[in-house]
Amino acid sequence: MNATEFGDAMISFKGASKTYPDGTVAVHPLDLEVREGEVCVLVGESGCGKTTTMRMINRLQEPTTGVVEVGGRDVMTVPLKELRLGMGYVIQQIGLFPHLTVRKNVATVCNLLKWDKQKTNNRVDEMLELVGLPPEEFANRYPHQLSGGQRQRVGVARALAADPPVLLMDEPFGAIDPIARNRLQDEFLALQARVRKTVVIVTHDIDEAVKLGDRIAVMRRGGYLDQYATPAEVLGDPATEFVAEFTGTDRSLKLLAVTPVESGELEPTTAADANLATVPADYSLRESLAVLLDTTEGKVKVGDPANPDGVLTMDGVRRALRITTAEAEAATE
Repeated sequence: MNATEFGDAMISFKGASKTYPDGTVAVHPLDLEVREGEVCVLVGESGCGKTTTMRMINRLQEPTTGVVEVGGRDVMTVPLKELRLGMGYVIQQIGLFPHLTVRKNVATVCNLLKWDKQKTNNRVDEMLELVGLPPEEFANRYPHQLSGGQRQRVGVARALAADPPVLLMDEPFGAIDPIARNRLQDEFLALQARVRKTVVIVTHDIDEAVKLGDRIAVMRRGGYLDQYATPAEVLGDPATEFVAEFTGTDRSLKLLAVTPVESGELEPTTAADANLATVPADYSLRESLAVLLDTTEGKVKVGDPANPDGVLTMDGVRRALRITTAEAEAATE
């Protein structure tokens, strides 16, 4: 599948809804597009229809009305095996086969596609290296011999093994301790920068949504979509009272996490700033603020310590927050 038949949208919901036989509406008619190579995060409280929405993409749930398209094709017209083999799928419990080695687990889809043994083994080795599990150390282990985080990496490797254009992830980091979860989120972002898949992630965690998503779909109970926008737009200009409540009273701090430090209205450096603490130019304002609060000088250099881009102060952080909020409001008008 490819997105060329439908502009730059790889996945498109056109009035797609889901109603169960007992009359329960899981998802009200939904219009939403996920662009090729972007990460869309479906976020909301339990019972809001986010998992059902994602499952309509690979027909684990079939839409009652409307159309779901992938690569310009109505998923209901695509043979089910072809549809699902064209998508990677990662779930919270990982779903590894306990009686198979890591190598055989990762090779599952390759075998279904009848790849030859050498091609499959080469691809498995490549995927294990990609997710940080050297094959010489991990390929012959069984799932019970791995940590939770390692099992999750194997699940991602398996989902990517056949090089699908679309990756679906249902609460992928939800059952992992906070330290490992944060590390896996960072690893996912680094991996996505390399493979550039079209990804749909389900989570109930707004912080995870802000961190991982190019766009966030905020859903509320009853299967309604309240806002679909960039993290900065959702945080800077919530579309409804529910979105404002769901994103929390610390929205400003969350907004700093998606604002580059160089948006912080940097001030020129002076000779007196030579010994200031320095933050990298690719830091967010939130990361930079953490360093700034630990200083006695009330400012930090940004960029190369010997040739900094400028100096960040608390006033600079405040100015950047005002500018980012204004830009978010303008973008959602």
